[in-house]
Amino acid sequence: MYKNTWMKFQMYLSSLWLLFLMLIVVNVDAPIDFSKEASFIGLVPLLKRNIIPCISIIMLGISTIFVKTFNHKISSGTQEYFEIKKIKNKTYEHLTFLTTYIIPLICFDLSKLRYTLVLILLFIVIAIIYVKTDIYYANPTLAILGYHLYEADVELS
Repeated sequence: MYKNTWMKFQMYLSSLWLLFLMLIVVNVDAPIDFSKEASFIGLVPLLKRNIIPCISIIMLGISTIFVKTFNHKISSGTQEYFEIKKIKNKTYEHLTFLTTYIIPLICFDLSKLRYTLVLILLFIVIAIIYVKTDIYYANPTLAILGYHLYEADVELS
């Protein structure tokens, strides 16, 4: 049970990589000055100005590890044999997840603490829904990696 929930959470976090990337682009604050008087502001002030992008970079790294772990598990294959009774293409659900959950979250004004806290709360609520309702398979990352999503009624052989 715990292992299955952890895998679903990993899938959820990996589905947010595009959001993390957008958060980096929207929130990065790197002073760029090409004048002769320009000087580096220092690493600590630069990091303080870019807390959200730094956290997003870390989360992007963790998401990448989770995707690599998933690919490794999938490539290991399974020894179960089954007969497919009915199959339905569900690949469109990747786009539904992306447009419903990911894109609207980029509009939060993360320069204000209140909106940052609301975004974190939304991440938690969406994660709970994602895991409890078993929609972890509607992961846009998998679509980008070339996976196709099908729903099948099967009978074990």
